[in-house]
Amino acid sequence: MKNSPATVSGSSESLNTKDMRRVLGSSLLGSIIEYYDFILYATAAALIFDKVFFGNLDPGLALFASFGTLAVGYVARPLGGIIFGHFGDVLGRKRMLVLSMMMMGIATIAIGLLPTTASIGIAAPIILVLLRMVQGISVGGEWGGATLMALEHAPASKRGLAASFANAGAPAGGLLATFVVSGVSALTGDQFLVWGWRIPFLFSAVLIVVGMVIRLKVAESPVFKELESKAAVVEKKRRTPIMRVLRNHPRTVVITLVASLGFYTMQGILTSWGVSVAVAEGVERSTVLNIKGMAAVVTIVVCFAAARLSDRIGRRSVLTLGGVLGVLWAFPALYLMHNGTAWGFMLAVLVGNGVIQGILAGPIGAYISELFPADVRYTGASLSYQGAATLGAGFTPMIATALTLAGGFVWVGVFWAAVLILGLIAVRMSPEGAQSQQVVAPSKKELQRH
Repeated sequence: MKNSPATVSGSSESLNTKDMRRVLGSSLLGSIIEYYDFILYATAAALIFDKVFFGNLDPGLALFASFGTLAVGYVARPLGGIIFGHFGDVLGRKRMLVLSMMMMGIATIAIGLLPTTASIGIAAPIILVLLRMVQGISVGGEWGGATLMALEHAPASKRGLAASFANAGAPAGGLLATFVVSGVSALTGDQFLVWGWRIPFLFSAVLIVVGMVIRLKVAESPVFKELESKAAVVEKKRRTPIMRVLRNHPRTVVITLVASLGFYTMQGILTSWGVSVAVAEGVERSTVLNIKGMAAVVTIVVCFAAARLSDRIGRRSVLTLGGVLGVLWAFPALYLMHNGTAWGFMLAVLVGNGVIQGILAGPIGAYISELFPADVRYTGASLSYQGAATLGAGFTPMIATALTLAGGFVWVGVFWAAVLILGLIAVRMSPEGAQSQQVVAPSKKELQRH
């Protein structure tokens, strides 16, 4: 007899219980802290690191090299997803979330203390790349764990909304990073590029302490506990989670990865490459950062609304809406970013990053997770999502820079639209997971069939 979602996901259809509030709070706050650190680096790569660590190069090459170090973190994210996914499926979700937060905090604080190229030469950018790799591995493990802790504790009718708390942490963390950088930039003035840029990185120490206190109080996922009670360990010893994912669910990996690419491609263009474009076109740095922060607020609101809507009409319908709007907005957004005005950049980012990305971000966590069975969900969902992050946000700023140098920003628009169209095709090819029973723990017989 199969367990109902209520059996393993909570006896109430409400998220407003003490335990559920603690789970959602931990998921949101943990993601905010992780993405504060991760997106802080993206902001620094666009505005600071080309001058601090690559100042000996021509400006265009320096920016390209700076975005290259940014890409390293995204390349490391699938590796983090595989490593943390393996142990998350074998040892539990909670332990991996604690470890990922510790790793991220140490790496971010170390970046804040790192001497510049002028002080220690080429060792500085090399160490910077290594620390960025640690950040990438850490955030690669964070998203899957935070999403699954919320999803697997939640009642079936609220899974989309619950899972969105982890995704909402990304724009919230970006918002915090943007405002901290903007505030420190205003306070330190001409000294910002000398020493002021280090303050936001060192501030991470405070956030990590707060996050660890909250995260340690959260109970392990009930679905994982159910798996353990069904002797899933025997199966895990026969084959690792990543091998089971690649052997039994390759189509799901490809479809969910491609479906997530548009979300991250827009992020890379609008919030990394677009920031450098706006500043180069004459918009004040502090104005650009404040606009980016405003867009993050819109993203958070739309993310929750879209997730709740996906619980009612399905994940695919909401993702389709976001994908169509994304295609239509590609060329208008690029034109607005290049017109050299604050209002143009603001409109491009508020609609693109705020509204459209919010629509895509809302259901994406539940959409991916529901398509993988519980015993390999951490590994499968992390591999797909982090693979999309690597190919999308990780390389997009470099691709956009190269396309602009080669033929103008119109080619960036072609690239943007093409990726989103592929994502739409993938979404329409996938099944609807909103009512999926895969979220509950499989029986012993089902495990043995794997």
